Amino acid sequence: MADHPGLRPTPDRVRETLFNWLGQDLAGWRVLDAFAGTGALGFEAASRGAAEVLLLEHDQRLALHLQATSHRLGATTVQVLRADALAWMARREVADLDLVLLDPPFGADVFEQAVRTALPLLTGDGWLYLEADRPFDAAACTAWGCRLHRQGRAGLVHFHLLQRSSGGVPVYTGA
Repeated sequence: MADHPGLRPTPDRVRETLFNWLGQDLAGWRVLDAFAGTGALGFEAASRGAAEVLLLEHDQRLALHLQATSHRLGATTVQVLRADALAWMARREVADLDLVLLDPPFGADVFEQAVRTALPLLTGDGWLYLEADRPFDAAACTAWGCRLHRQGRAGLVHFHLLQRSSGGVPVYTGA
């Protein structure tokens, strides 16, 4: 699927850094890979013991590829759903995810909307990972009830690990 237009898989180095930040053992975690693409991040979470991993992918061809990959790997904790990630997250009313992985298409410029929509889905101190074509505004994190834990850059990719605040700061849910 590497030839799919607009597909930009997370570089191995970035994926390794992310999971070093999170820790090697994700046993029992509930994970959402909201713009799954190749599913590399979601499958990595599953391989590290995540109890449930949901891969959302809007493109039918990519969703079918993800289902085939999940079957081939015997990834029983992985579920693939063909859906618009932003719409799906906006409809969900349960805050039960330990980790949300966001790697939206760079050309769509939906990074802030994706973060705002994903934060209410996290448990009290859940994690949110974001890949973007620019650094994320740390001041916005505070206003939305989260903090920028770590960030890095690999070539044109800026990657960020945010954590929802469990200190009672409300998560911004406005438009």
